Amino acid sequence: MSDRFISWLRTVVPVAWSALVAWLVSLGVPDFVTGALGSAGELVVLPIVLGVVYPLVRWIEPRLPDWLTRVLLGSAQPPTYRRSDSHTP
Repeated sequence: MSDRFISWLRTVVPVAWSALVAWLVSLGVPDFVTGALGSAGELVVLPIVLGVVYPLVRWIEPRLPDWLTRVLLGSAQPPTYRRSDSHTP
């Protein structure tokens, strides 16, 4: 797989997990928690969950077996980013 595809996977898969977690949370959250936000509540929950899930998964990644890393992040191999030695002012 190309590094670009790996980086895409390692971004999209955690977002999908976060959307699933946000949906599951929304099923059990009382209306008074999100009621004050109105229809914006649904828009606010996903970024908050993503802000919690993604760093948590990245933090536990070194402790996970490869198969579980693939499930949670889409790839057990982090992408390699090439450094550009030519800097243009």
